[in-house]
Amino acid sequence: MLSPLQTAGDSLPYRKLALAAAAAMFLSGCAGPIAYRDGNDLIEKNQIEAGLKKFQDAIAADPRNAKYRSTYLNVRDSNSRRYVQQADDEAAAGKTEQARVTYRQVLVLDPQNERALGGLRAIDIGLRQAKMLAEASTAIAARQYEPARQRLNAILTENPNNDKARAMLHELNDKTAPPLIESGLARSYKQPISIEFRDAPLKQVFEVIARRSGLNFVFDKDVKADNRTSIFLKNSTVESAIYYLLMTNQLEQQVMDANTVLIYPNVAAKLKEYQEVMVKTFFLSNADAKTVANTLRTILKTRDIVVDEKLNLVIMRDTPEAIRLAERIVNLQDVPEAEVMLEVEVLEVQRNRTLNLGINWPQSVGLTPLSTFNGSSLTLDDLNHINKSTIGVTGLAATTINAGKVDADVNLLANPRIRVRNKEKAKVVIGDKVPVITSTISPGFSSLTSESVSYIDVGLTLNVEPTIYLNGDVAIRVSLEVSNLGPQTVTNSGSKVYQIGTRQASTLLQLKDGENQVLAGLLSSEERSGSNKVPGIGEFPVLDRLFGTDKSDDNKTEIVLSITPHLIRKVQRPEAQDSEFSAGTEGSFRRRPDLSIKGNVAMPSAAAGGGNVIVSGRGGSGGSLPPAPPQSPMAPPAAFPQSIAAPEITPSPAASPVQAPQAGTPVEQAQAPAALPASQPNQPVPLGVPLSSGQPVPVQSLQPPSK
Repeated sequence: MLSPLQTAGDSLPYRKLALAAAAAMFLSGCAGPIAYRDGNDLIEKNQIEAGLKKFQDAIAADPRNAKYRSTYLNVRDSNSRRYVQQADDEAAAGKTEQARVTYRQVLVLDPQNERALGGLRAIDIGLRQAKMLAEASTAIAARQYEPARQRLNAILTENPNNDKARAMLHELNDKTAPPLIESGLARSYKQPISIEFRDAPLKQVFEVIARRSGLNFVFDKDVKADNRTSIFLKNSTVESAIYYLLMTNQLEQQVMDANTVLIYPNVAAKLKEYQEVMVKTFFLSNADAKTVANTLRTILKTRDIVVDEKLNLVIMRDTPEAIRLAERIVNLQDVPEAEVMLEVEVLEVQRNRTLNLGINWPQSVGLTPLSTFNGSSLTLDDLNHINKSTIGVTGLAATTINAGKVDADVNLLANPRIRVRNKEKAKVVIGDKVPVITSTISPGFSSLTSESVSYIDVGLTLNVEPTIYLNGDVAIRVSLEVSNLGPQTVTNSGSKVYQIGTRQASTLLQLKDGENQVLAGLLSSEERSGSNKVPGIGEFPVLDRLFGTDKSDDNKTEIVLSITPHLIRKVQRPEAQDSEFSAGTEGSFRRRPDLSIKGNVAMPSAAAGGGNVIVSGRGGSGGSLPPAPPQSPMAPPAAFPQSIAAPEITPSPAASPVQAPQAGTPVEQAQAPAALPASQPNQPVPLGVPLSSGQPVPVQSLQPPSK
């Protein structure tokens, strides 16, 4: 058995351990309040980050304390909102770097703040769009219009509200026509060309165009090799030549790359196989997605179209030409609605004139025998002893002297300001809801009665529906109703009902912006008069006031409505180039080519039959052709080289006109002239299509005769 001294010595470490644990528990219990107090002090000193860190320490010390958590969340959210608003203002002012720093401060407080993350993304997108806008401006200055148009369209696709990009694109469209073909082929398609073929093989015509423009043409196996055509183009473009050849020979094209075009028959099977389709998503800001989708289905006959009402977007799948048309149609519809602010003043003037003057005498006087002294009933013997001392008089105490006049004017004014969109209804109700009790008796032996309560509006009810026109006029359909409670009536079942007086006015008026219109004259007049006089003497003047009383009551109520429209947003009239544009034919969205030519082209003179002459056909003579200009015949070439020379031609006035060959005339292989000099890239191409007789038909570009 251990001694007491040994026992105390052995338990000393355990005591120290217990004291340390107790101290730790005490300090942990105090850590939460201390950290919370320090956090509040730091917040008051505007040290937000340090204060929030202290709040987090307090929550860690006492996770179940709702006060610590609530204070932390409130301080974090309030300061996050303040910083986000500051960053938004800085971004709107163009201080992008300061805004970026402020957004990052928000993320330090709240790493998952969506507004701050979205603000940083918006800054990055804005910087990228600003760079693209600068590149577009540089490209326009360098007359590189197609790259500039691509960048501007990309900016407006991401941000339709970019006013600078939209204005620059409108200015660019005013200078140059929008591209009708893919941008990779724009330069080749705009090259000038003058060709003349009569009943020539179709592929031979495309071969000449290929050598002139540098384009590659790939033909589908179903394009007939014996197709023949006649075409006469002077001072035109490669794009026009291809367009007319495709249109007159029931063909279509598909751009494969920057300089390769696939030619295939314009039949349903080939269109389905070769025609490229695109998917376009239209995010709508103002227009309704269903309305836009119905418009696209009606005009473009688009079948693959999806509407997302929740996101208010339209997804469309169609050809590139249909997509381009859909973009223009959506731009016409997705515009902000016109809005108007209606300033309305409703004045209800009540005039009450009451006059009550005179003495209101009692209408009857009663004489009543007094009861006996002991309070018993009168007997016949008591009637013998009736005298003036035993007869009581009643009714004289009701005499009243009236001398009153009441003049009351009550003005009830309502001045609502209503902002309404075009062709939308707005309603203003100022008043009370009065209960109306309806009793229903159930037929049967017990005849149960049930009551139901409904409420009606009593007071002022104003309904307006504006229609805003392009010239700034506003047509307003106005409906005004003013109702008030009348006398109360108690039904047989004990229910209380009210008589409701009402005045209504409905009209349709058209006002200009800022023009005021007053609608008045809704009068309600009630005049009442009554008298209480002593018969005979009360009929005389002056005495009628002494022996009678007169009361007159005059109540008048007038409703005055004043309405003034103020346009906030007018109806936007589209520009001419947006409201009217080419949409192809009934069977195809293929549009006519742009007739503008890049480069200098010699125009024919009037003597040479200036202008563009187009004669198309598939075999046969095609009728008489116009006479050829004076020129010297050329020897038939053997083959078509990579480039074709343009020899100098001297017009000959003695040259006879060219006659049309007979149908089915075979075409011989042509000889190849020398190469075209590199210094003359835009020189027209002289070609000869030999006939079976060995005499070639001189076909060349027309040059104006020397003066």
